[in-house]
Amino acid sequence: MIYRSIVERKLRHAFEALNQGDHAPVLAAFGAPVEHVFFGVHALAGTRRAMSSIVPWYARLKAVFPDLHFDIESLAVTGLPWNTVAMVEWRDRFTLRDGTPRSNQGVHVLRLKWGKVVSLRVYCDTQVLASVLSELQLQGVAEAGLPPIDDRVLAGG
Repeated sequence: MIYRSIVERKLRHAFEALNQGDHAPVLAAFGAPVEHVFFGVHALAGTRRAMSSIVPWYARLKAVFPDLHFDIESLAVTGLPWNTVAMVEWRDRFTLRDGTPRSNQGVHVLRLKWGKVVSLRVYCDTQVLASVLSELQLQGVAEAGLPPIDDRVLAGG
């Protein structure tokens, strides 16, 4: 119970940091080996298994959505310190460059070992996201139209 409370608190802190545009606590939470997956076909999609790919992904996220804000709707943690699964259900909100407010919803599924994130999978409405990224590209946000950062492609696998 105490362990679950600690994990919940750390996850809430990580999302609060993201809401402030600070990715450092999130990046510091990753262990090794690691897997960072965002499904779909868009600029934020792909699978990353190296911090050298994950760090630029978070930089792209901030460039595309500088005012991104997550509201946590529910959070569940199960397992033991060497094999923990956490799920964070969220709704986000952000503003397009023309001032139009937009939002999406989704779930982060995380696997942790000894307090370090070894797997993060993001599930959201990818149709909404792809549409928003297209709008942002038309509004001059070049990063919104870039190919995914996917180190499987870079490594040839």
